[in-house]
Amino acid sequence: MLAIRAAKLFDGIGPGTVERPVVLVEGGRIAGVVPGGSVPADAVPVDLGETTLLPGFVDTHVHLAFDASDDVVGRLRRASDEELLERMRAAGRAALSAGVTTVRDLGDRGYLALRLREETAKDATAGPTVLASGPPLTTPRGHCWFLGGQAEGVEGIRAAVRERAAHGVDVVKVMVTGGDLTPGSDPCHVQYGHAELLAAVREAHRHGLPVTAHAHSAAGIADAVSAGFDMVEHCFFVTGIAGDGDADDPGVDYDRRILDDMVRLGVVASLTLGSLPGGPPPPPRIARRIPGLVAGLAAMREAGVGVVCGSDSGIFPVKAHGSHPYSVAAMVETGFTPLEALRAATSAAARACGVACRKGCIAPGFDADLVAVAGNPLADITAVHAVTAVFREGVRIPLD
Repeated sequence: MLAIRAAKLFDGIGPGTVERPVVLVEGGRIAGVVPGGSVPADAVPVDLGETTLLPGFVDTHVHLAFDASDDVVGRLRRASDEELLERMRAAGRAALSAGVTTVRDLGDRGYLALRLREETAKDATAGPTVLASGPPLTTPRGHCWFLGGQAEGVEGIRAAVRERAAHGVDVVKVMVTGGDLTPGSDPCHVQYGHAELLAAVREAHRHGLPVTAHAHSAAGIADAVSAGFDMVEHCFFVTGIAGDGDADDPGVDYDRRILDDMVRLGVVASLTLGSLPGGPPPPPRIARRIPGLVAGLAAMREAGVGVVCGSDSGIFPVKAHGSHPYSVAAMVETGFTPLEALRAATSAAARACGVACRKGCIAPGFDADLVAVAGNPLADITAVHAVTAVFREGVRIPLD
């Protein structure tokens, strides 16, 4: 049995911290949490000093197959499956070193994330626990069509969902709108009709699978909520590019009626905020949206929409694998409290991903997925950048 000792502990739920905790770990699971720093005589002590222990982060939105280069799409298309899988292994290790012990991969090629899921299930040091969607459903030449998930029509959608269920995916992802990553794709354009979206939801639920929507625009989010999606990725309510650059037209419109529907139906928003510092400034069309985005997130918070934290890592250089702590901090920068941000990255994220029975909380019976940070992130969220120790299922991960 291990007895892991730290200065403070946030259990993933809150509202505060436990002082001088000792977390007892046996067989990869948490056997007990004892405040006050007393180590049982038969335990092996691990003293982490003046740190705060947190549940391992659950990143709700990653793309392990994307390498965060300046040519993400080209490099993916040129890579063999084995080359791509090796990059995904490295991406997973980078995420784990940053304290992310569970990732939900929302778009790979050839179901490679399922192969990685098997590898990391056997070896805790190989990477985080992987939840995977396989190739996302998209229209012919639609957003991320190059991942191989093109499907159209009600019967085509149903067949695509059945294929994913047969492969054993953890979630079905549908590209409801276009996206910036794909040349010729428009984030404000809705790709599927209501009948197709409804078919995706019903077929996924028939197989016991949750279904999540990539949706940037207000119209796409409304369509996804109306069709019964369980979650919406990004969920930024963009309405288009302001044609004349007028600051009064930021291109964001958070519709309170849709937010109220999300609350009523329990639809969760998977926010993909944050990026590495030092990158280039956002292009003008994005910069114009930022004030509306921040105001909209405040409206979402006020309405009581459930939110979780994803990094969207891999898609751009400023979204490198291992950058998830910047997504957690960005939630605070845009108006959430540190407690809300930490819950969104731990217990709420685990619940949204269907693993709340074993992830996202430091409590007896849960997987011993732990991250130690220098400082107290409930007082200063930037402490999440100072990761000093990571445990996955009780195994301490070597940090670079």
